[in-house]
Order: sequence, then C-alpha cells, then structure tokens
Amino acid sequence: MSETDPFRLFADWFAEACESEPNDPDAMALATATPDGRPSVRMVLLKGHGPDGFTFYTNLDSRKGVEISANARAALLFHWKSVRRQVRIEGPVGPVRDPEADAYFGTRSRDSQLGAWASWQSRPLDSRDTFEKRYEEMVRRFEGEAVPRPPRWSGFRVIPELFEFWSDRPHRLHDRRIFTPAGSGWQEGLLYP
Repeated sequence: MSETDPFRLFADWFAEACESEPNDPDAMALATATPDGRPSVRMVLLKGHGPDGFTFYTNLDSRKGVEISANARAALLFHWKSVRRQVRIEGPVGPVRDPEADAYFGTRSRDSQLGAWASWQSRPLDSRDTFEKRYEEMVRRFEGEAVPRPPRWSGFRVIPELFEFWSDRPHRLHDRRIFTPAGSGWQEGLLYP
C-alpha cells in the first residue's frame, strides 16, 4: 500500500537512505533567494523533521541567513543515489525557538561549537591563517568552561507547502508524486516524468 501522508513517506524514505547511502543521507540542497529573486543554493544537514517542518542550523549572518531574513521562503532537495530517489520540498521558513537551538548546539562537538564562534560565515577571509588564529582565540576564551551558543547562530525550519517524491524508473519513465495542502490534510497527484 502506498503512503499518502508525505511526512510519513519522507520518514520511510529517509530511513531507507540512512541504511544505504554511504555518505550524509541527511545532506540536503537548500535554495534561497534575495528579495529581488537572485537565487543561491548550498548543501546543509537536516537536523530534524516532522509535521512541524524540516530543521537546519546556521550563522544568522551567513548568506543563507540574510536571504531567509529578507525572503522567508526556501526549497530543499534530498538526492539519495543509493536508492535512486529524491525529494523536493518548498515552503516558508521560520526560526526555531532559542531553547531548541540551545539544545541542538549542546549536542555538537566542542570543536564545532568553537568553530561557530570563530567563523564569520560567508564573509571574505584574507587567509586560512586568520581563521585558525580566531579559532585558537576561542579555544583560550572558553578553556575550562562550556561553550554557549553564539548569539548570531540558530536554526530555521522549512514548513512544507509542497512535496515531490521522485523515483527512478528505466528509460527515464520516472515516477513523480506531488503533495499539496488540502484542508487539514494533503492532496496527492502525479507529474509527468
């Protein structure tokens, strides 16, 4: 029987990808755009998913953070070559609450926590040496104490308004299932390959 709840279908596909994908099954392409429509895309890691949306974390002053603040819509793409599937998700983006961001930040390795303090993500860097010196400054600054979440580091959640589940088929006769909101549930349709 085919799953008609896109969140459950995603969870099933994601679980399969986690068992077979050799590297980073949680990697997703995140597309954002400036208010005038200039797009950019990069890979980020999925850190949570469910009926409330799809969560990732970043420096709020990074290019993606700035673009989301100005144009709070995004698209995600998961591509799992090992199972020959992909999932596209589109929708508005909202911030996670501080306690949630704090809790996730606390699960990161200490080196990653220090790196979040040392990095001015997406800003020009004159040399790798400059960044490594900033990192060493953070090592000294937080020596012997817990590393708190930086004030300009948090998470975002994409709230789906569209799901597309793509399955590879021979001769490019692929299967494309699309889900859009309908009342309190979801309406399913098909797209030509």
